[in-house]
Amino acid sequence: MKLSDVKKLHQKKFRTQFGFYLVEGEHLVLELFSVIKHNSSTLGDITLYITAEYGAWVKERLSASKAAVKIETISSQQMQQLSDTKSPQGIIARVPLPNASLSSDRSQTNISENNSSTEKYIYLHEVQDPGNLGTILRTLAWFGNFTLLLSPNSVDPYNSKVVRSSMGAIFHVNMELNVALESLSERFERFAFLDMNGESITSETFGEFQCYLFGNEARGVPVDALSQLNATAYTIAGSGKIDSLNLASAVNICAYELTR
Repeated sequence: MKLSDVKKLHQKKFRTQFGFYLVEGEHLVLELFSVIKHNSSTLGDITLYITAEYGAWVKERLSASKAAVKIETISSQQMQQLSDTKSPQGIIARVPLPNASLSSDRSQTNISENNSSTEKYIYLHEVQDPGNLGTILRTLAWFGNFTLLLSPNSVDPYNSKVVRSSMGAIFHVNMELNVALESLSERFERFAFLDMNGESITSETFGEFQCYLFGNEARGVPVDALSQLNATAYTIAGSGKIDSLNLASAVNICAYELTR
């Protein structure tokens, strides 16, 4: 794959076209190696693009992880062109999109093997901020036993900013993409969402639901959809000094409450 095409992977349409996304930096690449080491299934065609000073670093860690990847050494100038950060570390992995060959709207996408039964589903409706999504992925990976459902028109989880802010959590969370809000009633019977006038999430009933709905940062979940789904409102009690929580903070608090 030409470097000019690799650089295009910062754009969603080319990630979809080529079936790859980018993982940049030491921490994320090390996490990727760890996933490969403990995953019995093959991940396909992984390529590392490194500058010369990373040669020994990569050789040592690849040997320890037993990861089978291709390595291409490029110049610092080429790395600068390939990266979307101001000061690239000098190491970028090109990784196949999970289930990249699937064309259906609902494809499960995760890298690490996780055979435990998923207890809860978190549905995000048209989330837009890459940082929010990355933080949510970190939270769900931390607590485990969650599947993340993303609606159409959400930020792409394989956006480079999301991948970086997830700090490797993206490798550990089961995801389903392009899940329409109106399709949820075909899969689940009970839903909960957050509202200022709902019952407290500390209530014993909060953990009884299958799917938890969280809306767009600015608009929330459409009211008509909540009515059709017969969703139950809950609230996160606060001091009352501000009128709302950041989306990622709300999901974090709810995930903690559901697992404590």
